[in-house]
Amino acid sequence: MRHDPIITARACPLCGAGADQAEPFLADSRDETRLSASSFASRKVPEYMSHAMVCCRACDLAYVDRPPSVESLAASYHAADYDSADEAEDAADAYARALAPVLEKLKGRGAALEIGTGTAAFLDRLEGAGFAELVGVEPSSAAIAAAPDHRRPWIREGIFEEANFAPDSFDLICCFMTLEHVQDPGALVASALRLLKPGGVFVGVTHDRRAWLNRLLGRRSPIVDVEHMQLFSAQSARRLLEHNGYEAVGGASFRNSYRPSYWLRLVPMPGALKHRLTRLLRGSWFDRWHLPLNVGNFMSWGFKPY
Repeated sequence: MRHDPIITARACPLCGAGADQAEPFLADSRDETRLSASSFASRKVPEYMSHAMVCCRACDLAYVDRPPSVESLAASYHAADYDSADEAEDAADAYARALAPVLEKLKGRGAALEIGTGTAAFLDRLEGAGFAELVGVEPSSAAIAAAPDHRRPWIREGIFEEANFAPDSFDLICCFMTLEHVQDPGALVASALRLLKPGGVFVGVTHDRRAWLNRLLGRRSPIVDVEHMQLFSAQSARRLLEHNGYEAVGGASFRNSYRPSYWLRLVPMPGALKHRLTRLLRGSWFDRWHLPLNVGNFMSWGFKPY
């Protein structure tokens, strides 16, 4: 799991501003002895480790200026553990609720693509919303293995590559909690624009680093993560789409709804205490409920011009 960073500092992956426009944001807090297959799993117990990050004064993006190589990141995600199937279903429900007003603006519901689909839980919701063709791309073998049998034909294992799809072929492309993880989010949304039909929409979900809870927690926020190559604000998430040719760009924060035992997983507290409390919660009557909370997740969208 060791990642050797790229020696030469990169420009801002959103706006291209150089090092003269960057200021320190997070110090390198990685401990290689604590890295494991679970370090690159979705919805894991937070480790509060990160690569060194800078913040771009031009566009408000915080990013790793000396990231690991694309190849080493791909290998880490391919080998990542997966143990969050229940939470994936809860997240898919939250995304579907937040996305409903955007889908009303779509003229067609032919093909949909999800980049970083996990167990394809959200593709199930899109099938229920009337989409005729469903495709998901997922690098984690463990996540695909955890998918129900009826979803697996929708999933293609690997890293998203534009060349694997025909231009102008999708009405909807989604990328939930993945834009932070790729080395070049601008290239990803630019590729998505070329794959969308005119009038089609790209929808992303990212953490909002400027949300009140993330600012309050600081380095103890779960968004401080060794997986994250960049951290967006609401402003930079919208600007990513505007900068890459989308129109009618919008965005909104929304609430996620999870069981109390999962919310507890994200709370910064000593690990032994968290483990004991989690064991008490799981299986209790209280843990059957779902608590809706706005914890700083932000949905952004943009349409391909006609």
